[in-house]
Amino acid sequence: MSFIKKFIEQETINRRNLLLGAAYGVGGLVAAKTLGAGSAQAALTDPAVAWSYRNRTNPYWNEIVSGGEAFVESLGKSKDFLTHLINEGSSEKSLSDVKSLLAKTNGNLALAIDTNDAPNARPVVESVAEAGAYVSTLWNKTDDLHPWDFGDNYVSHMSWSDEGPAEKTARILLDAMGGKGGVVHLGGIASNNPAIERLNGLKNALKDYPDVELLDAQPADWDTQKANQVMSSFLTRYGDEITGVHCANDTIAYGVLEALRAEGIEDMPIVSYDGNPQAVDLVGQGKILATVFTNPHWGGGITAALAYHAAIGSFKPSEEPNEHREFYGPTVFITPDDAAEFKKSFIENVPTYDWTDFWGPSNGQIMYK
Repeated sequence: MSFIKKFIEQETINRRNLLLGAAYGVGGLVAAKTLGAGSAQAALTDPAVAWSYRNRTNPYWNEIVSGGEAFVESLGKSKDFLTHLINEGSSEKSLSDVKSLLAKTNGNLALAIDTNDAPNARPVVESVAEAGAYVSTLWNKTDDLHPWDFGDNYVSHMSWSDEGPAEKTARILLDAMGGKGGVVHLGGIASNNPAIERLNGLKNALKDYPDVELLDAQPADWDTQKANQVMSSFLTRYGDEITGVHCANDTIAYGVLEALRAEGIEDMPIVSYDGNPQAVDLVGQGKILATVFTNPHWGGGITAALAYHAAIGSFKPSEEPNEHREFYGPTVFITPDDAAEFKKSFIENVPTYDWTDFWGPSNGQIMYK
């Protein structure tokens, strides 16, 4: 199947109906009691636009922020108009930076943010709503936190349905292992939603491979150096028992590859996630069996666009259906067969997006928990 055939996991109709029932039933009751819900608010005038993220040295986050910059340039502004709040993986810094910017702008702010871990999402959203600003979140929030509970100020949340794609990469890995042996998993920050779901994807696949043992699963904090250390310790502890490696993202895979090379191991089956340019090259070379692209450039731009256009009154979030406020983004599966085509279409030639087509590539894929 060509990579252009986007792999967006199709969920069961019963679970979709469960979400909609909760969203339009319980959610509607909660909204009347929640901070800022139902209150009228004037549109902001020329709000500041900010992106709060981990760091720009990570290729994934560099693509996220490049999308944010492309969006502000579409407004006729310099990319320097975008304010960068870099938290370096600290939820405490993330919240502190947001509060400081809210005070500096007097709430005249459109914020796009990955809150770094799920529990940090609520205090961020509450601070934004209290200040009369607008926020769209990406990736991390708790299951009980929903945009529709905060009137218009909490504009949207986008995540990706990671279990399905991670399970698919795991099956490729387990087949490459011959359906037997030992696999290790190196994950992200333990409390991150995607880290949890990507490990679950591996565990789901393992149910059909009784002769494969999950030797160990440890967080590597989405970090190459940490992954190198974790993989080195795995090799010391398990040695030849390890016959395959499941990585929660590409930057983890880079650290794993370095640890393996240090031990003279060149042919270990590995899968990863994110579709970063270096990883796509490694897939093309057969050094990584598969990765999954979540289109971070589009995700970064559209998250900022949603917050900004809600802030200036281009649309009213509370009048949108819930599937426009909490939804899955698109994913593309990359294997050696289509890595070259993918690289040409998405890396060498970054697509131009209409930043007012708010839910276009996502196809309105409904989130559920």
